[in-house]
Amino acid sequence: MQIGVIGLGNIGGAIAANLVADGHEVTVHDLDASLADAVTGASAAGDVESVARATDIALLSLPTPDVVAAVATGWATAAKPGSVLVDLSTNSPAVVRELGDRLAGSGHSLVEAPLTGGAIGAERRMLVFMIGGDTEPVARVRPVLEPLGRATINVGGPGPGNTMKLLNSLIAFTTTWVSLEGLSMAAKAGIEVRYAVEILRTAGASNFYLDRQVETIDGRGRPAQFALALAAKDAGLIVESGATLGVPTPVASAVRDVLEEAVAQGLGGADWSELVALAEQQASVALRWGPDPGDSP
Repeated sequence: MQIGVIGLGNIGGAIAANLVADGHEVTVHDLDASLADAVTGASAAGDVESVARATDIALLSLPTPDVVAAVATGWATAAKPGSVLVDLSTNSPAVVRELGDRLAGSGHSLVEAPLTGGAIGAERRMLVFMIGGDTEPVARVRPVLEPLGRATINVGGPGPGNTMKLLNSLIAFTTTWVSLEGLSMAAKAGIEVRYAVEILRTAGASNFYLDRQVETIDGRGRPAQFALALAAKDAGLIVESGATLGVPTPVASAVRDVLEEAVAQGLGGADWSELVALAEQQASVALRWGPDPGDSP
């Protein structure tokens, strides 16, 4: 197929490379032209409109709802009738619904496909897509998305796909921060982090962070694959969506405040894993995985 990719960050760039490997004719664009040039086998376009004219399906991987809306507006001015815009970004469900209506009015279709898996998942084709949209355009884009990940789930929509992505993020963010709070308490009490995690896993209080990420707690300064500034943006969307739905979000609001504090402390450009630095700062404690303590503390 003739496919465009707009936004070539950690995820968009990896997806574009995989689409080339899948045999598609791929046209790419990013404000940083060097990122477009780096996608071997793809054609670099100078602007969004050029991508729209060259392709039937365009994928967006962009940072904020405002940027998505602006790019979609430019795309719609040049896209062929019947073209499909696929938004891979984490977006506001309300913005997605409004954008879908607007594109339908110009003879185009929007499919939302927010994803989980991050940069590594994009590179290794381990993404999970939560797609929403009308039946016909969803059927057109599924063969494009399915080889890029391990699951492509049709939630309905548009709108529910991003609702589910935000719920997934809410639970991941919350369990990460509460785990760091708990481990800070353990460390202050003189309990080794490694040993505390072993007890929590055995006692039944394990979660996303303790199962999948805590063992990398010593790995600081890695390149940002999911920046804390983006996490703070997503947390704001979670609280906003809760308010729209009439659902109280006291925990989500607290986690949003934590992430905004991380950004205020200069960690916005750092990888998500650096949230541990804020926990250490607030509790005046060092959190390290450290050596194996054996069978006893």
